[in-house]
Amino acid sequence: MTTRKPLTHARQADTAKPEEKSYKLNAGDGLFLEITPSGSKRWRLRYFFAGKEQMLSLGLYPSIGLLEAKEARDNARKLISKGTDPSEHRKEEKIASKTTTQNSFEAIANEWLAQQTDKADVTRAKAKWLLQFAIVEFGQVPIHEVTPPMVLAACRKEERAGKLETARRIRSKCSQVFRYAVGTSRIERDPTTDLRGLIKPPVVTHRSAITDPKKVGQLLRDIDNYNGRFSTLCALKIAPLVFIRPGELRSARWEDIDLDAGIWSYTPPKTRNQTQLQHIIPLSTQAVAILRQLHTLTRNNPFVFQSTGKEGHLSEAAILGALRRMGYEKDEMSGHGFRAMARTILDEVLGFRVEWIEQQLAHKVSDMHGRAYNRTKHLPERTRMMQEWSDYLDSLKNG
Repeated sequence: MTTRKPLTHARQADTAKPEEKSYKLNAGDGLFLEITPSGSKRWRLRYFFAGKEQMLSLGLYPSIGLLEAKEARDNARKLISKGTDPSEHRKEEKIASKTTTQNSFEAIANEWLAQQTDKADVTRAKAKWLLQFAIVEFGQVPIHEVTPPMVLAACRKEERAGKLETARRIRSKCSQVFRYAVGTSRIERDPTTDLRGLIKPPVVTHRSAITDPKKVGQLLRDIDNYNGRFSTLCALKIAPLVFIRPGELRSARWEDIDLDAGIWSYTPPKTRNQTQLQHIIPLSTQAVAILRQLHTLTRNNPFVFQSTGKEGHLSEAAILGALRRMGYEKDEMSGHGFRAMARTILDEVLGFRVEWIEQQLAHKVSDMHGRAYNRTKHLPERTRMMQEWSDYLDSLKNG
């Protein structure tokens, strides 16, 4: 490779043209710019270490300018003066960088998220969303170097925006990642334990619900008169009859429902880890009638309340949007409010036993010995309760 005149100005590098053979422009003290026949221009450093000639690549021009190349050369010379081979030093840095990346907070958080296969899709999506607040702040920091103030800073941003519940949940999700890291021997302790009492608690508000029987009757009449999509109408009609969690209603599957037997049986994602038991919903004749109507339209789809959206079933916005279009504000009625409605009226107005109601709400209910009732406990009584509840709602709707 031939050497041309010394390279003293960046303009010389700009104007250097490719030739049949590679040649170099000498930038001094072992540094040169190699110009190849293809037109690429690469900085290289020629040096001696332990009596042997070595060559170190310093990057491509113009991504690396003349001044940057000279600075890299000087840094390499400093390493040589201290008895360190720049090439070996670079290899060690790459290994260290890879190890740091694999043990960063973001990498461990993604690893933890991948383990949450038993959670509902919406739960995993919410966890991923919350962890992004932390990842933006310190995602690339090795997890063993993350400090309580780093986590607090991520929470404080949401706190200052008035999003106190989000701030609290960011800390909680980070804690779950840190505890996973403890369990997998990445760190020794969860640093978020030092933040207890430092994040403002959110103001507790109960989900809005209509529990006055007269207003319930009006709500049911408004639902009957709703002129939106048929699947949304059916979801609104059946929600008060079965009073299950809104997410479980929207994602209902036909494979879990036996219309002839009048039974809907599934495992709620929210309690899957705690009870590992199926939830049984005795379907009243009114509920079966609504589902049979819908079955003629969506029976070839896995979801009862079919939708063209990404999830394949009704979204949370569909139910809430319908309630708002009917004139019910967020402080008056919510999708979750049908559960509170049933819980209140079944107990205070119709006088059914609380343990039957709680079990039908898929809450954990224990017997006198502290043992959780199995899924079929009180099933005949609950079947009667669900039919009487539907009949009572009809009477309210009919005034």
